Amino acid sequence: MGCAALQMTLLGVGAMNSPRYRPAGLAVRWAGHRVVLDGVDAGGGHVDAWLVCDERAELMPEIRRRSRELGVPAGAVEYCAAGVRLRPLPVEHTSHPTFGYLVEHREHRVVWAPEFWRFPDWAAGADLVFADAAGWDRPIRFAGGVGGHASTVDTARRASRAGVRRLVFAHIGRPSIRAIDRGLTPPFGEWGAEGRTYAVVSGRFRADRP
Repeated sequence: MGCAALQMTLLGVGAMNSPRYRPAGLAVRWAGHRVVLDGVDAGGGHVDAWLVCDERAELMPEIRRRSRELGVPAGAVEYCAAGVRLRPLPVEHTSHPTFGYLVEHREHRVVWAPEFWRFPDWAAGADLVFADAAGWDRPIRFAGGVGGHASTVDTARRASRAGVRRLVFAHIGRPSIRAIDRGLTPPFGEWGAEGRTYAVVSGRFRADRP
């Protein structure tokens, strides 16, 4: 990837109980630092922090167990080091507080928002957004009307209108898996792939193949 200043590797791209993919997770690496966002597997290498979007998620017991083994706490908190800031910002998803993360590095803005009912306004204009794809062409509504998951098709359109430069779907649910198997693609953006790395090289984001 050349002399990349910031690298982000997808550790998983699956929604909860995915029949095909590991749970959505991202590793962010720069200047000797490495932070994990969500997922259940930190991948190789040391970990400075394990940040999560939902502290009440079903996967939290496993995340906490694995993070303790690595000697780092897991929670929805901010992390700053060596010119990079990762901060949790609220998303509409369910009845209790949930978050996405804004990763800021110099003039670059990356968003990790794997679960939301509405595309977050604060993600507008981002260079790179990792987004929810639990539903394909219709949203998934939780019982009692307390939120849910936006549809991939709607998120693609909203992200495009919001000026997002690159959109990667990284929380792929069963309806979207069926769409993938039919050869369908979003009107804007791309399907994420486990092991793919995105990096800032010469001021632009590039991706390798897993």
